Amino acid sequence: MKVIRSAVLAASVLGLMGSAAFADGYKNCTKLDKASWKPASEAEAKAKATGYEVRRSKIEGSCYEVYGVKDGKLYELFYSPEDLSLKHTIAK
Repeated sequence: MKVIRSAVLAASVLGLMGSAAFADGYKNCTKLDKASWKPASEAEAKAKATGYEVRRSKIEGSCYEVYGVKDGKLYELFYSPEDLSLKHTIAK
């Protein structure tokens, strides 16, 4: 009985870990080759123009992920490097 409980617990933990890996952020913004992407600094500039205090940015999948603060709250903004359109926003 203990073996079955341990197996069920292990499967549950692995299932949660798998879900958490995909909950990190939005990852699909473009299929365009990276050589054709606009600069990340332009995504940061778009965030600043809409009132965010930009903390940092990085590439997440095929998106520019910009971390910004607005009205005291942290946001993750996902921009397409193809046309710099805002694809997704997550409030933290």
